[in-house]
Amino acid sequence: MSVKLNYACEGGNFDVAGEASAKIKKTLQRIGIPADVVRRIAIGTYEAEMNVIIHAGGGNVCAEVFPDKTIITVSDEGPGIPDIKQALQEGWSTAPDYVRQMGFGAGMGLPNMVKCSDDIDIQSTVGKGTNIVMTFKHKSEDL
Repeated sequence: MSVKLNYACEGGNFDVAGEASAKIKKTLQRIGIPADVVRRIAIGTYEAEMNVIIHAGGGNVCAEVFPDKTIITVSDEGPGIPDIKQALQEGWSTAPDYVRQMGFGAGMGLPNMVKCSDDIDIQSTVGKGTNIVMTFKHKSEDL
C-alpha cells in the first residue's frame, strides 16, 4: 500500500516556490517517517521544485510513499538539460541574472538532489523536458 501526493508547479511563480516540498514534508512527518529521512526528502524535493520554477514553464512533483521508501518524481516540459554531467557539477548554473539576484540559481540543485537521495535517475531531452526520479529509503542514519 502507498500514499500518493501530486502537485503542479507553475514556472516563474516564486510566490509559491517550495509549497509542494513543504506539503510533502508535513505529510511524511505525520506518517512517522524518521526525521533525518524527511529532511533529505524535503531538500531534494525543494531543489527539484525550484529547478522547475526557474527553468521550465511548469511541471509536476509527485511523491509516492511506501512503507520502506519514498519516490519523488519531478517532470517538466521545459528546455531540457543539454549536458547532464556538466549540470551535476557544483556551482554550474544556467539561471538568469534576475533569479540569482533573488538568491537562487547557485548551481547546487542537481548536486544536492544526488547527495540527498539514495538513488536518482535523470532523463532529459533538449526542447522536450526533464524527468527526475529520486528514491529515498526509510532508514534512519541514527539507528
